[in-house]
Amino acid sequence: MKLVIENLNFSYHTKAERIFNGFSLSVEEGEILAVLGSSGCGKSTLLRIISGLEENAQGIIRVGNTIFQDQSVFVPVEKRNIGFMFQDYALFPFMTVEQNIRFGMKKPCSEQLHQLLELTHLEGLEKRYPHELSGGQQQRTALARTLASKPALLLMDEPFSNLDTNLVDELRKDLKQIIKSQKITTVLVTHNRDDADYFADKVIQLSS
Repeated sequence: MKLVIENLNFSYHTKAERIFNGFSLSVEEGEILAVLGSSGCGKSTLLRIISGLEENAQGIIRVGNTIFQDQSVFVPVEKRNIGFMFQDYALFPFMTVEQNIRFGMKKPCSEQLHQLLELTHLEGLEKRYPHELSGGQQQRTALARTLASKPALLLMDEPFSNLDTNLVDELRKDLKQIIKSQKITTVLVTHNRDDADYFADKVIQLSS
């Protein structure tokens, strides 16, 4: 679904300098947008605002035909149907790959589980725990769990920053192929220009 942000204003304290001042963007359905910038420029804050984790922002946020936020509406985070893939993957260490993925499902479905394992190349790893996986396998497990909820929008916070540089090229390609095959509108934040240029359809730069 298309993401539209109009005239976004946000600061962490009322008297503090605004992190966003009249900020607007649009991401077409199925498009991958990379938000590039140095630490502290507001990249992760933007994801938190889109997801509903920050409630003090002003402006309009719309996904498809649904308004998540405007002057009179604020849809809480749990009702936005947004997938959020964190930098550290946030896998449950006491759950297997299969259990982590099932946790993301709205209704248990073995067929969907099989499809997600196949899509993310995790077949045969269902019974392993996160500590038994490589960094790339953990990343794909986190993506499978996120996709299990069938999100309208996918947000990714520095998904390649914890990975061995020798694996990054392969994993960029794998994740982009998976996301494109599912036609999920995606916002990726990164400080790495190579990640942005390879992974995204378009790139915007935030400044501190």
